[in-house]
Amino acid sequence: MRHADWSATTIAPLAPTGATRPTAALDGGAGFGRLFTDLQGEVAAYIQHGDLDSDTGAASRLNAEAALLRLKTGGMIADDSEAAQGRPAEQQAFLDSIAPWARSAAAQLGVAPELVQAHAALESGWGQRPLRTLDGASSHNLFGIKAGASWEGASSTSNTTEYVNGAALNTRERFRAYPDAASAFQDYTRMLLDNPRYRGALNTGNDAQAFAQGLARGGYATDPAYATKLAQVASRLQGGGQ
Repeated sequence: MRHADWSATTIAPLAPTGATRPTAALDGGAGFGRLFTDLQGEVAAYIQHGDLDSDTGAASRLNAEAALLRLKTGGMIADDSEAAQGRPAEQQAFLDSIAPWARSAAAQLGVAPELVQAHAALESGWGQRPLRTLDGASSHNLFGIKAGASWEGASSTSNTTEYVNGAALNTRERFRAYPDAASAFQDYTRMLLDNPRYRGALNTGNDAQAFAQGLARGGYATDPAYATKLAQVASRLQGGGQ
């Protein structure tokens, strides 16, 4: 978590998503190979020719079985999407939802959008563990920014972890709350631009390591492994691994 006077903590990573159970065999397993081949061909044709019916030129859809197959076959059917390459669907949905704001923030900070997305993902548990207000609503604080003495906006109090001399300590802190995610990205961008301690993270382009180290050296987090964690998430988004 971060805050206005620049001490910070991290949110523990989410537990790995459990493996999907295999679907039951069709017709007791009989004829599955032929059905799979037929569906695979349909999906391959869909990917190659787009969403047009070859006879009428009208928009068409994959049938339900083929659509499910496209989602579940992963590497067996070519697909350029990150989700099909192994990223959990909920993670991809989160990245898609924040993409416009991440691009805007990245342009102002002089970094790749994936680095901003990675930072939000790390701090919010891929959007699955948002800081919440007293009534249980999301505070939209995707970057764990604390509400210091100078903060005049809304806030919420949450449990967090601080590192003191390398030891993790549980504590409760006050965090900034925003009306929406757009406001959170605007505040995050303004904070990094206005505080000279974070100059090392600015204008680092695609260099995930430089961006992460610049934030850590500026005091964005008290976790001694923060730069490594952030760089790893960013590298995954840049295609360096799953």
